[in-house]
Amino acid sequence: MSESKIASKKPAVMDLEPGKSYWWCACGRSENQPFCDGAHKGTGIEPLEVKVDKKKNYAFCQCKRTADSPWCDGAHSKL
Repeated sequence: MSESKIASKKPAVMDLEPGKSYWWCACGRSENQPFCDGAHKGTGIEPLEVKVDKKKNYAFCQCKRTADSPWCDGAHSKL
């Protein structure tokens, strides 16, 4: 299995809609960060499906070092 690539050292903050599926890029190779575009193929790293209960701002991790995937936990500040 490959190591995840750091896509950015800051989170992607965005509104999400309840009832919709989002696929968080866990490998860091997607050109559509923080979402998966299929670039993980062959890495052994799979995207994570995300569903939320309410519409609000969510902070997605883009450094891929969070302990709370897919959410930013500030791990980027230690890189």
